[in-house]
Amino acid sequence: MTTPTRRRSAPVSPVFLGIVAVAAASGWATWTGSADSLGTGVAVFVFVTAAWIVSLCLHEYAHARSALHSGDTSIGAKGYLTLNPLLYTHALLSIVLPVLFVIMGGIGLPGGAVFIERHRIPGRWRHSLISAAGPLTNVLFAVVCTAPFWLDALDGVPDTFRFALGFLALLQVTAAILNFLPVPGLDGYGVIEPWLSPNIRRQAEPFAPFGLLVVFGVLWIPGVNAVFFDAVDAILRGLGVTDWDTYWGQQLYRFWQGAPDIPSIGP
Repeated sequence: MTTPTRRRSAPVSPVFLGIVAVAAASGWATWTGSADSLGTGVAVFVFVTAAWIVSLCLHEYAHARSALHSGDTSIGAKGYLTLNPLLYTHALLSIVLPVLFVIMGGIGLPGGAVFIERHRIPGRWRHSLISAAGPLTNVLFAVVCTAPFWLDALDGVPDTFRFALGFLALLQVTAAILNFLPVPGLDGYGVIEPWLSPNIRRQAEPFAPFGLLVVFGVLWIPGVNAVFFDAVDAILRGLGVTDWDTYWGQQLYRFWQGAPDIPSIGP
């Protein structure tokens, strides 16, 4: 028998719809361009940031929705199914830090957000799938962002919008890869945690609050950073997105460093 919690369809939050509207408006501004490259850079910044926050909301929604269907019927009452980022348990980790990571290093890394009552959920496979649902959403978002590239459908797409999509795709790919790392506090660890012994889980638990920051800190090591982004670039090239696209997308995004001379598609 289906419970009332599962039957009801939670209304989408006006906050989320507002973020989507900002992403759409700034995407249109990026597409049409402006009188100067600085103005275009601001439009790219707003578009990519808003779209990134939308993907963060969808990431957490995927966790919540899969938890609901796995047995945690308390999810609906917490408001997670409304996609409202203000209802996340850790707004700092869920929204503020991921946006700062993008601004500081061009790295997409979602944080922890929704509280799932794991004791309500039977079966190790269900726990693993709940953890995997978030980064799999980033994978899907990356596929959508890169669709014009791998479908060879870029004719008529302005260069600035192409560059913005390329940079947004880079964020989604980095988010998917990093979140699948088996580090306490990240979704990758959540995938394997149900299969670990109780003793190992107890030992790893104190490190969970710091996993996100440790991963970000390690990525500042030049050698690690180079290897990581070589792997990211290889994946993006497989999806039709070139280094040229992501480089200029990030240059436009960082409009505060000075307005770049927006190039035409080059070599």
